[in-house]
Amino acid sequence: MIAFALFLMAFGLGMVPFGLYVARLVKGIDPRKAGSKNVGATNVARLCGAPWGVLTLVLDLFKGFVPVLLAPADTGWLALSLIGAAAILGHAYSPLLNFRGGKAVATTVGVFLALAPVALILAATCCLLMIWLSGYVSMGSLTLALALPVFCLLTGNWGLVPLALGVMLFLFWRHRENILRLDRGEEMPWLKGKKCKGAAGA
Repeated sequence: MIAFALFLMAFGLGMVPFGLYVARLVKGIDPRKAGSKNVGATNVARLCGAPWGVLTLVLDLFKGFVPVLLAPADTGWLALSLIGAAAILGHAYSPLLNFRGGKAVATTVGVFLALAPVALILAATCCLLMIWLSGYVSMGSLTLALALPVFCLLTGNWGLVPLALGVMLFLFWRHRENILRLDRGEEMPWLKGKKCKGAAGA
């Protein structure tokens, strides 16, 4: 019963579009109609400034972190995975946004920060390195998605591998438009002057 209550809590928290509320409160902007038209932290940072993007990132991370952290110590991996997945899906398909939402990267980070912090930190390091090298947040997000299952295996979190693999596929699906833009050389860089080598000349 506790696991089921946390599952519902995770989805309920996940569906709260913090990026939309932050952008509206700070700048009176609807991020769904400006920039990349996404309610995630990256678009909020572009539209409202880096501090507000960081706030959105922390709030979206919180959505995945808290429900999993509240689970009792004897909660099985399957139940923990379902709770984490509920937060991620709530964010990506929010009933408050007509079942649309963000790409769920920050919420994924929150889930794995609670479940497998070492694996998450290693994957996040790869993510940040890719963003620094390429200038594209989307490439960093895809790198995170690929790295999570690997580092879950290497750190002995065998029970989380199915969730990590599912999240990897899900994040690639949510980033399908970014992948196409990267291939065409049309993706919006996070840092001006940076150009993805893989997209150059595409």
